[in-house]
Amino acid sequence: MAETKIGIIGGSGLYEIEGLEDARWETVETPWGPPSDAIFTGTLGGVPMAFLPRHGRGHVHSPTSVPYRANIDALKRLGVTDVFSVSACGSFREEMAPGDFVIVDQFIDRTFAREKSFFGTGCVAHVSVAHPTCPRLGEAARVAAEAEGINVHAGGTYLAMEGPQFSSLAESKMYRESWGCDVIGMTNMPEAKLAREAELCYATIAMITDYDSWHPDHGEVDVTEIIRTLLGNAEKAKGLVARLPALLGAERAPCPHGCDRALEFAILTAPEARDPALVDRLDAVAGRVLNA
Repeated sequence: MAETKIGIIGGSGLYEIEGLEDARWETVETPWGPPSDAIFTGTLGGVPMAFLPRHGRGHVHSPTSVPYRANIDALKRLGVTDVFSVSACGSFREEMAPGDFVIVDQFIDRTFAREKSFFGTGCVAHVSVAHPTCPRLGEAARVAAEAEGINVHAGGTYLAMEGPQFSSLAESKMYRESWGCDVIGMTNMPEAKLAREAELCYATIAMITDYDSWHPDHGEVDVTEIIRTLLGNAEKAKGLVARLPALLGAERAPCPHGCDRALEFAILTAPEARDPALVDRLDAVAGRVLNA
């Protein structure tokens, strides 16, 4: 049995985790540049945990400038096995109201200005993201949310937009009516894809702050209202996160859904044709397979 180590990527409003024992900020260097910030490590309920503020303390990174590859590499380099992404989002569904949480299980990626893979020329890999989140982690998040009294929705499709502007009314209606999306955000892609390439179990806890711009009774997104709801959501999220160690346990078996074996047959470049410089950069992300 391997040791569980939980990684929390905190989105807008969630900049710290309370109650960590032996806590300290660790600076992690990666071959993809520095991550968004130092990583707050410690133990919670006897389980090691690492917290990374996605936008950096003080919210210095825009959704586009977040160093997604460095963030995932840094967590993998620290020994993280299970990643929970906590993110603010807008809702396309009346029943998914501001203050509710959604355990996302699907994505539509509309981002276009971000590096989306660790692999490329010199070492080509194709992983499956047909089911981009880990059902085991999603269920743990759902149980934790219900235990905290949070109104939580199990399953939903997250539209990842580039930002930093919010949607136009036409876009909002298209995503809701034609595309069948449930929530919209700016940060979970390519994060989820990179987590899969790094063989990390990954789940998204989407915290609803608004109804985007489609709702006839709410009008366009009001940042003041978003911030008010966001702060309330962040307090709920802290309680949810505190319950995760007990739900996952200190030891973990191989992921029953294969997240931790995603690269098993994904690398297509023959060993003799691989770029040594790129292979070196992949030491944390893909070392299990490349060094086999």
